[in-house]
Amino acid sequence: MEASLIAYLWPLLIVLMSAWLPGERLRWSHGLGAGLGFLGAGLLITQGQGFSFRAEYATGYLAALACAFIWSGYSVLSRRFGAIPTSAVVGFCGVTALLAWVCHGLWETPVWPVGGQWLAVVALGLGPVGLAFFTWDYGVKHGNLSTLGTLSYLAPLLSTLLLVVTGLAEPSWSLLLASGLIIGGALIASRPQR
Repeated sequence: MEASLIAYLWPLLIVLMSAWLPGERLRWSHGLGAGLGFLGAGLLITQGQGFSFRAEYATGYLAALACAFIWSGYSVLSRRFGAIPTSAVVGFCGVTALLAWVCHGLWETPVWPVGGQWLAVVALGLGPVGLAFFTWDYGVKHGNLSTLGTLSYLAPLLSTLLLVVTGLAEPSWSLLLASGLIIGGALIASRPQR
């Protein structure tokens, strides 16, 4: 839980780092919106139960922090390399798949999908892994990076709501409050500037 919360610093870091880009400026609405979104994500991740960092998990916490900085850094640096076409993402995904396959072969016991599970594998490859990376690349290169970072907090909200709709999670007051914080933060951050 704590590692997830640390990893979810990446949208906030995108908002803050985007101010360093030429022609970009951090506005109070971006900072406030990203802060509210982070609070909402934290509430979702902890389920309103609070959290406690423990020394024996320091390596995991550092890995989660590295994750947050790597993804936010990659996203912000992508803006600097806007001339590289989005189709280059195919190569990135290919290299990632190859590395994952090698790691799987070295450290995991193979389990082959059966029946309808193959459809789920293909759907994951086309949607969350495939299409998501293309649209993300286009968004960070051509969109409002601060607003995009803040809107990223909708991901844990939508996944939690999907769990509630499918009956795998219970609705709660903490979910309602987290939803309000995330949606409010997104609205504040994406408000038109004069």
